[in-house]
Amino acid sequence: MAKGLGKGLNAFFTNVDKESEEIIEEIKLKEIRPNPYQPRKIFTKESIEELKQSILTHGILQPIIVRKSIKGYEIVVGERRYRAAKEANMQTMPVIIRDLSEQQMMELAILENLQREDLTPIEEGAAYQLLIEKLKITQEELAKRLGKSRPHIANHIRLLSLPAKVQEMIADGKLTMGHGRTLLGLKKKSLMDTVVEKVLKDSLNVRQLEQWIGQLNEKVPRETKKKENKDVFIQSHESSLRERFGTNVHIKKGKKKGKIEIEFFSNDDLERILDLLDQQKESI
Repeated sequence: MAKGLGKGLNAFFTNVDKESEEIIEEIKLKEIRPNPYQPRKIFTKESIEELKQSILTHGILQPIIVRKSIKGYEIVVGERRYRAAKEANMQTMPVIIRDLSEQQMMELAILENLQREDLTPIEEGAAYQLLIEKLKITQEELAKRLGKSRPHIANHIRLLSLPAKVQEMIADGKLTMGHGRTLLGLKKKSLMDTVVEKVLKDSLNVRQLEQWIGQLNEKVPRETKKKENKDVFIQSHESSLRERFGTNVHIKKGKKKGKIEIEFFSNDDLERILDLLDQQKESI
């Protein structure tokens, strides 16, 4: 789950915290519509019902933020409160009207949601990707502006390259983000469904999945190749490097020399890894 921004909304806006200067108005619910840039795709019935009961008992304690549009008002922040108010059959609700451009509305909606802790890893990754595309910035620039590490940003975005079915399982909590990251390393993608079924059936943890995918990948290049039993020392360093670079890393020892293989999945992913290597050189 998302654990909140390090620097907050002020990393993007200089005037987002001005509720105290703005007027709260009562707007009819039928004039309000959801934000098309809402990163949260899952609104559980339980959370909406809980908020609905709170609204029926105490009213809406915090106004939502909207912007004026041709067809009424678009929600910038507060869609869950809006949904709960509809369930509670409210006719109006308190709002703060902001004068925002299309891009500002998108940015503010995404950033506000990223500060919460209930986004799924898939929703968080999609939010990062949308910010990168709309703001035309790199993963490194986004990481600095959010106070996050680049591997954190990259690891979430990489989940979006998984099959839609697997992404849905991660969003539903059937698979963890760790499972998703490990599945990305499966070389023979046609085995994805089989692997996922086994993970669910046998309740494999991430370490067990890593070992199994490692065995499957060993069979892909050379079927006749004798499997090498790696010692604990090598496995430990592979795990450490895998965590550092946010991708699969293989250490292979030969009789006279060895090699380290670092996998990447796109030019941007390669750039991310090279940046990490440059940072390591600068610290030596």
